[in-house]
Amino acid sequence: MRDVSFSVAEGSRTALVGESGCGKSLTALSLGGLVDRAEISGEILGSPRISYVFQNPMQSLNPVMRCGRQIDEAIHARMASAARRRRIAELLSAVALPESTARKYPCELSGGQQQRVMIAMALAADPALLVADEPTTALDVTTQKEVLDLIFRVAGERGFAVLLITHNLGLVAEYADFVNVMYAGEIVERGNVREVLENPRHPYTKGLLAAVPRLDAPRDAPLADIPGTVPPPTDWPAGCAFHPRCPVARPSCSSPEFSPPCPEMAS
Repeated sequence: MRDVSFSVAEGSRTALVGESGCGKSLTALSLGGLVDRAEISGEILGSPRISYVFQNPMQSLNPVMRCGRQIDEAIHARMASAARRRRIAELLSAVALPESTARKYPCELSGGQQQRVMIAMALAADPALLVADEPTTALDVTTQKEVLDLIFRVAGERGFAVLLITHNLGLVAEYADFVNVMYAGEIVERGNVREVLENPRHPYTKGLLAAVPRLDAPRDAPLADIPGTVPPPTDWPAGCAFHPRCPVARPSCSSPEFSPPCPEMAS
């Protein structure tokens, strides 16, 4: 990641979007100091109360611990056993799960129920910011909407902010108010969701939008894509990192002296 800086307003819905390998998850983990073997500099201004909902709940939940015990571990307040049980029941109710879920193991639940348990664990810490790192990757489309609706409904009720990390611009359009577009460890474009989606300026943002399937497109219409792949951090090109894939790249874009913004954004 290079010079990544963004803000999440209190109670807001902010998105971080980009292809796999752009640095979205690494950025999210860095917020909570969860990155090992990496040199990170910078600071977080504001409340340190950050909770996470990760991509695959089956990998995030401990398979040999009952769900209630895992939620209990996320409750940082000191309280008696009876009060803790009531707290666990309240958290399960908040995510539309019965109290009996506390006695079950993750393997006894569906993918959507497992992710609801993860959300309950996130709520247990009373966060000011909930980081939802592609929280519906392993879920079907119907369950995906249920989980996201739940996250943003609870966020509205409890007043915490949500940082939604995704590569799906459709989800950004539906749920977020503000978006940061990331490529190769850098924020290349940011702004109000409606403004960015209706008038994208960076060629990468335009490519992401063009790649979104449209229901009104002819059946035989080719699916747009962005040629190539995101370069690894060990092989970032000189100049603008996107220039090898950019359809409007200029000679200056590959110069070592290149500095943002993209010429297309400045024109």
